[in-house]
Amino acid sequence: QVQLVESGGGSVQAGGSLRLSCAASGRTSSIALVGWFRQAPGKEREFVAHISATGARNYADSVKGRFTISTDNAKTTTYLQMLNLKPEDTANYYCAVFIFGGSKYNYWGQGTQVTVSS
Repeated sequence: QVQLVESGGGSVQAGGSLRLSCAASGRTSSIALVGWFRQAPGKEREFVAHISATGARNYADSVKGRFTISTDNAKTTTYLQMLNLKPEDTANYYCAVFIFGGSKYNYWGQGTQVTVSS
Protein backbone atom coordinates (compact mmCIF):
# COMPACT_ATOMS: atom_id res chain seq x y z
CA GLN A 1 0.00 0.00 0.00
CA VAL A 2 2.80 2.42 0.99
CA GLN A 3 6.46 1.57 0.56
CA LEU A 4 9.24 3.53 2.26
CA VAL A 5 12.98 3.57 1.53
CA GLU A 6 15.45 5.50 3.69
CA SER A 7 18.85 6.72 2.52
CA GLY A 8 21.56 9.19 3.49
CA GLY A 9 23.00 7.56 6.58
CA GLY A 10 26.70 7.27 7.22
CA SER A 11 29.55 7.99 9.60
CA VAL A 12 30.42 11.52 10.70
CA GLN A 13 32.42 13.22 13.43
CA ALA A 14 30.71 15.12 16.23
CA GLY A 15 29.61 18.54 15.04
CA GLY A 16 29.06 17.33 11.49
CA SER A 17 25.84 17.07 9.52
CA LEU A 18 23.85 14.58 7.47
CA ARG A 19 20.61 14.70 5.51
CA LEU A 20 18.40 11.62 5.53
CA SER A 21 15.78 10.94 2.85
CA CYS A 22 12.59 8.89 3.00
CA ALA A 23 11.11 8.08 -0.42
CA ALA A 24 7.46 6.99 -0.39
CA SER A 25 5.62 5.13 -3.13
CA GLY A 26 2.21 3.54 -3.54
CA ARG A 27 -0.85 5.27 -2.09
CA THR A 28 1.01 8.40 -1.01
CA SER A 29 -2.13 10.58 -1.11
CA SER A 30 -3.41 8.74 1.96
CA ILE A 31 -0.49 9.80 4.18
CA ALA A 32 -1.45 12.01 7.12
CA LEU A 33 1.92 12.02 8.92
CA VAL A 34 5.49 11.09 8.09
CA GLY A 35 7.63 10.45 11.14
CA TRP A 36 11.29 9.77 11.84
CA PHE A 37 12.26 7.39 14.64
CA ARG A 38 15.58 6.02 15.82
CA GLN A 39 16.81 3.03 17.78
CA ALA A 40 20.26 2.46 19.28
CA PRO A 41 21.49 -1.01 20.33
CA GLY A 42 20.01 -2.02 23.67
CA LYS A 43 17.59 0.92 23.75
CA GLU A 44 13.92 1.36 22.90
CA ARG A 45 12.86 2.99 19.67
CA GLU A 46 12.23 6.71 20.16
CA PHE A 47 10.39 9.43 18.30
CA VAL A 48 12.55 12.04 16.54
CA ALA A 49 10.26 14.24 14.42
CA HIS A 50 7.13 14.23 12.27
CA ILE A 51 5.49 16.39 9.61
CA SER A 52 1.78 16.43 8.73
CA ALA A 53 0.10 16.70 5.33
CA THR A 54 -0.40 20.42 6.05
CA GLY A 55 3.25 20.98 6.95
CA ALA A 56 2.90 21.09 10.74
CA ARG A 57 6.07 19.86 12.45
CA ASN A 58 6.97 18.38 15.81
CA TYR A 59 10.34 17.42 17.31
CA ALA A 60 11.70 15.52 20.26
CA ASP A 61 13.32 17.80 22.82
CA SER A 62 16.68 16.10 22.29
CA VAL A 63 16.88 17.23 18.65
CA LYS A 64 14.97 20.53 18.76
CA GLY A 65 17.03 23.33 17.22
CA ARG A 66 19.42 20.91 15.51
CA PHE A 67 17.21 18.77 13.23
CA THR A 68 14.73 19.93 10.57
CA ILE A 69 12.05 17.80 8.90
CA SER A 70 10.71 18.80 5.47
CA THR A 71 9.13 17.42 2.27
CA ASP A 72 9.62 17.97 -1.44
CA ASN A 73 6.99 19.69 -3.61
CA ALA A 74 5.27 16.43 -4.49
CA LYS A 75 5.31 15.34 -0.82
CA THR A 76 6.68 11.96 -1.82
CA THR A 77 10.10 12.44 -0.23
CA THR A 78 10.62 13.48 3.39
CA TYR A 79 13.97 14.77 4.61
CA LEU A 80 15.61 14.97 7.99
CA GLN A 81 18.40 17.56 8.01
CA MET A 82 20.64 16.88 11.00
CA LEU A 83 23.10 19.56 12.15
CA ASN A 84 25.63 19.61 14.99
CA LEU A 85 25.45 15.85 15.38
CA LYS A 86 26.40 14.33 18.72
CA PRO A 87 27.54 10.81 19.65
CA GLU A 88 24.18 10.36 21.39
CA ASP A 89 22.52 10.63 17.95
CA THR A 90 24.10 7.33 16.86
CA ALA A 91 21.27 4.96 15.93
CA ASN A 92 19.42 3.26 13.12
CA TYR A 93 16.95 5.81 11.75
CA TYR A 94 13.55 4.77 10.39
CA CYS A 95 10.80 6.67 8.63
CA ALA A 96 7.16 5.69 9.05
CA VAL A 97 3.76 6.87 7.83
CA PHE A 98 0.44 7.37 9.59
CA ILE A 99 -2.56 7.00 7.23
CA PHE A 100 -5.66 9.22 7.31
CA GLY A 101 -8.22 7.41 9.47
CA GLY A 102 -5.61 5.07 10.91
CA SER A 103 -4.74 4.40 14.54
CA LYS A 104 -0.96 3.99 14.37
CA TYR A 105 2.11 4.29 12.17
CA ASN A 106 1.22 1.51 9.74
CA TYR A 107 4.20 1.39 7.38
CA TRP A 108 7.92 1.43 8.10
CA GLY A 109 11.10 1.57 6.09
CA GLN A 110 14.07 -0.72 6.65
CA GLY A 111 16.25 1.94 8.25
CA THR A 112 19.52 3.75 7.61
CA GLN A 113 22.45 3.77 10.04
CA VAL A 114 23.87 6.99 11.47
CA THR A 115 27.13 6.80 13.42
CA VAL A 116 28.61 9.86 15.14
CA SER A 117 32.12 9.62 16.60
CA SER A 118 33.77 11.96 19.08
